[in-house]
Amino acid sequence: MINFVMPDLYPASAEIFILVMACVLLLVDLFAGKGRRWLAYLMAQLTLAGCFGITFVTMDGQGVTTFSNMFVDDLFADFLKLALYPAVAIMLVYSRAYLAARNLDRGEFYLLVLFATLGMMVMISASHFVTVYLGLELLALSMYALVAIDRDSVRATEAAMKYFVLGSMASGLLLYGMSMVYGAIGSLEIAEMGQRIALGGGNKTVLVFGLIFVVAGLAFKLGVVPFHMWVPDVYHGAPTAVTLLLGSAPKLAAFAITLRVLVTGLAELAEHWQVMLMILAALSIALGNLAAIAQRNLKRMLAYSAISHMGFMLLGVLSGIVGGDPRFTLNAYSSAMFYAIAYVLMSLGAFGMILLLSRAGFEAEEIDDFRGLNRRSPWFAAIMMILMFSMAGVPFFVGFFAKFAVLQAVVAANQIWLAVFAVLFSLIGAFYYLRVVKVMYFDAPTDTAPLEAPRDMRILLSVNGLAVAILGLLPEGVLKYAIYATYTFLLGS
Repeated sequence: MINFVMPDLYPASAEIFILVMACVLLLVDLFAGKGRRWLAYLMAQLTLAGCFGITFVTMDGQGVTTFSNMFVDDLFADFLKLALYPAVAIMLVYSRAYLAARNLDRGEFYLLVLFATLGMMVMISASHFVTVYLGLELLALSMYALVAIDRDSVRATEAAMKYFVLGSMASGLLLYGMSMVYGAIGSLEIAEMGQRIALGGGNKTVLVFGLIFVVAGLAFKLGVVPFHMWVPDVYHGAPTAVTLLLGSAPKLAAFAITLRVLVTGLAELAEHWQVMLMILAALSIALGNLAAIAQRNLKRMLAYSAISHMGFMLLGVLSGIVGGDPRFTLNAYSSAMFYAIAYVLMSLGAFGMILLLSRAGFEAEEIDDFRGLNRRSPWFAAIMMILMFSMAGVPFFVGFFAKFAVLQAVVAANQIWLAVFAVLFSLIGAFYYLRVVKVMYFDAPTDTAPLEAPRDMRILLSVNGLAVAILGLLPEGVLKYAIYATYTFLLGS
């Protein structure tokens, strides 16, 4: 006879709330009709605000597991979720006018966004391989549908097919790797897995083979070389509103599962996965920056830029354990977390600028579409300049401090050559960011039409750009919370 024990639902209050609200939104949209599409948008925003409030109220700094140790609610998860909700909410504000102009502001869009957010929340709190896979697939399936939501666009449909096929292969690799690890250890619980490996359990050869497949699956989700082939095509082919979501919030979730799986579960195999991450990071930084130079499409340029940025983030992850010595873990992992948050903020602003310049029948996705922006709108030209400078790593912007934090972690881990390599390619990469600035300020405008965007979007985009500048000067607040969250995560590991 199976004795069912009712799990403690309190740690997963936010996840339960967003799931219930997604179902309510579906029903409301069904009966509201086309004339009240604003209702779905409002409900989605209220849901995200509710999740933020629930997560903030239930945050107590104590790590709690539930659902048979498959779900963990700790400060690390709470901090990333509190960064996740605003990112998705900002995406919805930026996207609303764009979607309405293309008749895409349907209830199913907001429903899929909420389910994607739920998938990311589950990924962040996953403490079991089954939960990792559940969250990952919930996010992936939602994103496949979102990429193809513009059914009349051949480009979007093609991008969705590529994303689906390659994503399925990556999921298969990850599942195969998890199966091998389970076969060697006999447990799918991440924390228990780490304990058993530390005690010398499991077949080392099988574990390493399983690790290779797990890292390959995680690398695909992060979009790093050589598993990057989907990134430029999907970023380019998807509607810009979907690209904005794809290029921002999921990076936080992917960072979370990377840290939980590799650090909590497979820390004893660090000498193996560090080498893999080192190769992935170096290739991503090199290829991402070099390929971005050749792009004239801003979405493809930002796609290759994302590849190089994820390479930078991996530098922080691989610098934590040096020769089996865990002394550098707090510095390295908190730097990687700060980098992930900074990148999400910059990515939201950059894609938000594309949405700002877009209008019905016109996609402002070419670099040439930004010609003479300073003459059309000096303020938003300045905002775009701040974002590009920050992504390039120019001093006194948050991008510079994020790169500096990661590089000092790499140097502390005695990987001097890797830091020098990253700096050199960052200097190369600065070219394509500065090209956008040059086009805005020194080229004659090809489009003199006034910018048409809702007031809330203009205000939020301005705040977004200023936040990138201010956090570069005053990063201590975010970094302090990142360090504290990482500290509690390491204690739990």
